[in-house]
Amino acid sequence: MEQDIYLFHQGNLRYSYQLLGSHKDTQHGIPGIRFAVWAPNAKQVSVVGMFNNWDGRQHPMKKWNKEGIWYAFIPGLETGMMYKYEILTAHGHLSLKSDPYAFSSEQRPHTASIIYPLDHYTWNDEEWLMQRKQRNIYESPMSIYELHLGSWKNIESEVFYTYREYAGRVIPYVKELGYTHIELLPLTEHPYDRSWGYQATGYYSVTSRYGTPDDFRYFVDQCHQSGIGVLLDWVPGHFCKDEHGLRKFDGETLYEYANPRKAEKSQWGTLTFDFARNEVQSFLISNAIYWLKEYHLDGLRVDAVASMLHLDFGKNDGEWEWNEYGGRENVEAVSFIKKMNEAIFEEVPNTLMMAEESTSWPLVSAPTYSGGLGFNYKWNMGWMNDMLEYMEIDPIYRKHHHHLLTFSLMYAFSENFVLPISHDEVVHGKKSLLNKMPGDYWQKFANLRVFLAYMYAHPGKKLLFMGGEFGQFDEWKDMEELDWKLLDYNSHASIFNYIKQLHQLYRDMPALWELDHKEDGFFWIDPHNNEQSIIAFARNSRSSNDQLVVVCNFTPEVYHHFKMGVPEQGFYKEIFTSDAEHFGGSGQTNGLLLETDPVPSHGQNQQITMTIPPLGVSFLKRTSVTKEAEHEK
Repeated sequence: MEQDIYLFHQGNLRYSYQLLGSHKDTQHGIPGIRFAVWAPNAKQVSVVGMFNNWDGRQHPMKKWNKEGIWYAFIPGLETGMMYKYEILTAHGHLSLKSDPYAFSSEQRPHTASIIYPLDHYTWNDEEWLMQRKQRNIYESPMSIYELHLGSWKNIESEVFYTYREYAGRVIPYVKELGYTHIELLPLTEHPYDRSWGYQATGYYSVTSRYGTPDDFRYFVDQCHQSGIGVLLDWVPGHFCKDEHGLRKFDGETLYEYANPRKAEKSQWGTLTFDFARNEVQSFLISNAIYWLKEYHLDGLRVDAVASMLHLDFGKNDGEWEWNEYGGRENVEAVSFIKKMNEAIFEEVPNTLMMAEESTSWPLVSAPTYSGGLGFNYKWNMGWMNDMLEYMEIDPIYRKHHHHLLTFSLMYAFSENFVLPISHDEVVHGKKSLLNKMPGDYWQKFANLRVFLAYMYAHPGKKLLFMGGEFGQFDEWKDMEELDWKLLDYNSHASIFNYIKQLHQLYRDMPALWELDHKEDGFFWIDPHNNEQSIIAFARNSRSSNDQLVVVCNFTPEVYHHFKMGVPEQGFYKEIFTSDAEHFGGSGQTNGLLLETDPVPSHGQNQQITMTIPPLGVSFLKRTSVTKEAEHEK
């Protein structure tokens, strides 16, 4: 215990949730609950709850050490009882605070912490965890379905299913679509539904909106048993100012910076964690490990990393200060991020640590020993912004913006990238993914198909926010469920089927994922045809037999007898096209084998003559089957 206390104050206690908070204990043969809280500036701390009529005089805590850990043992308390800490500040003010380390909390709008030991759930995902240890995450397919539970489906507005009920609904749906992972918007306890979990108060409490901690464990367990990984959106950059939370926890700035220019995130109305403070480091690093260990999560998507790294993020002149070296970087945040990632990969190898980092900060997904931040993935925000800008342009004018299609390949292998089309891109007036697309009704769906096919052919792992998989017309409505009725219409059902088949292609073709992060996995055939808005490239796997040629047309023009360079002699077969009639396309397909001619074209030694579909993508694969054999078949 003394060693743990020492490590906590040194910023090196990776399991501080086992020291602090409320835990079952037995003292002098009597069972009860042990409480511990860090409040160095408090004059007095008491445990209050229904068990003592919220009377702070009944169970005062003792100060464990001069650094400010308070503790108490209360016999006879049981799982499910509510409590808070009553804190007498140095200024004589009494405040009631939720436990920063509580494992469960009251459902909003109530704010009490709940005693909830995490020792009585039996996991059944051993096979998944064993496979995870052996999996090469960089050379495996990864397609992530991002969802917000409360607005995926609900009973009615602000009335939700439980984690267990969501398991029975979400898992078969995601499995049918062919995704490899689910990514959940933040589930740490938060007071305001419309913050979507990004402004938390209970960092160790899975939100009670959908049930108990064991209910969420069941959800994760069932996902794993069904072969689906689970990622959680995690927010270490800032926290909300609600009175019962971390803000001025013991009457003084404690979890946040004392300097308001560093503490305030005015654009979000939140406070920044003090990354230089050792106890805050223990709190946050332990929290990441807690979610990975106690809930068997497969990884964390770390929110708003840019806001942690840059002192001037979202701020005007005069609202921030240069660091001690005269730079804009938050030096202690950089150090903390590296320390956090080192700890996580030591404690939970094969974890996915994904940074939402929106600037050109170098080596985000490189190891710390080579100068990187230590994540193993970074969201490719540059690709996302360029592609959405490009897709919203009328096809007539796309030839003037061709660089938006191709620029991402200039840096595609500088990081381990995820290509994200997330919730942030389909909310607050940005329109849904389908409704961003120009043209008439048919062209909107065709544009969506060509965009998604290019996304899955482009190097990098994939992420798509819920609703995009069936072409929701309205942007995300965070207080209502998805427009499931759209699946009754052929165009939307066709997009749903298209995503299923695109995932099947993606999983079956190692060229689309095996060398995602290596330059050997990609080469251009023709990146320069801006006049026709056509691009062509090849994707490679470790086996030359798996090579794919991908041809994309971003205009509604059909091109028959088009000469396209290819790398190998022989016959090419169109194994997938976004323009197939059963996807709602026009049916301009290449049904017969395409035989090469020994004519140099597009820098290749061979060429084929093919049909290029309107607003369509063709995936071509060299085959050993002859044209005669194909005809006989």
